[in-house]
Amino acid sequence: MLLEITLVFCVFFSFWNGFSDAANSISTIVGTRVLSPVKAVALAAAGNFMGVLFGVAVAETIGQGIVSPEIITAKLVLAVLSGGMIWEIATWWFGLPVSESHVIVGGLVGAGIAAVGAQAVFFGNILGKVILPMIIAPVIAGAFAFVFTGLIVRAFQKRPRTEMNAHFNKLQIGSAFFLSVTHGANDAQKVAGMMTALLLAEGAISTFQVPWWAIAASYSAIALGTMFGGWRIVKTMSVKVTQMRPYQGFSAETGSAIVLATTAHFGIPVSTTQAISGAIMGVGATRSRTAVRWGMARRIVWTWLLTLPASAVFGWMMWHVISAIGVA
Repeated sequence: MLLEITLVFCVFFSFWNGFSDAANSISTIVGTRVLSPVKAVALAAAGNFMGVLFGVAVAETIGQGIVSPEIITAKLVLAVLSGGMIWEIATWWFGLPVSESHVIVGGLVGAGIAAVGAQAVFFGNILGKVILPMIIAPVIAGAFAFVFTGLIVRAFQKRPRTEMNAHFNKLQIGSAFFLSVTHGANDAQKVAGMMTALLLAEGAISTFQVPWWAIAASYSAIALGTMFGGWRIVKTMSVKVTQMRPYQGFSAETGSAIVLATTAHFGIPVSTTQAISGAIMGVGATRSRTAVRWGMARRIVWTWLLTLPASAVFGWMMWHVISAIGVA
């Protein structure tokens, strides 16, 4: 019974991922008014589902590369996800974009330490595949977006801005869809990896091979969650960081999508939130330093930095809460 409950919770977590992370892939196209929010969310949901085309490298990292697979049980996964939801809901309430990657990783660390101790945690993998990308990914995405924006402005410098925006109205739809695909390739895989590790630990499968139905459930849930949309975070990302035009939205989406596609290929569970946030800041910086609302940017960065330790604390806490109510 506990296994079935935990698998259902995994699917719900994927749904919430899509709900709160809708802003990652649609904030720019909503902010530039190229698509209405409803159409943008439908586009993102379709793109999220197609992320399965990138394979399951990220799922393998989450399922086998953060803590020792031998310690993963239904109880531990339940502690990870329930603890993560506490932080997710708190940040969503304040309209702050949070990294589901770091929520899951932090929860695994905290619950793993509570269950058997720090020796079960692969700190080297966390440093190389989580913490360093957390620092590097938004910088690279921001640099890409900055360069793309500068090249576009130079290419159209002798033409009216209205003509430039008319061209990029259509191009931005393609870049937004590409970003949605890479969002799904990263975020839906993380839950599929947790489900596979759980099934392996409980003896339901004999090798770490992600079942097709786990992929389908995870991707369907994240797509459905995106359809509902997390409008608090959409507002933060689309208008509170910087104002954008279609060519700038295209640059931000393309820059962050390149980073996400690369990390998905190599199985690095990078934050989609941080990639698009860095890209939006990079776009704003091409206009002037004051074009970026740095007060909001600082709040977002602080949320990034706090997510890993906060999720670890909540994962540790929920392990003890679940143990206290007698769950074996």
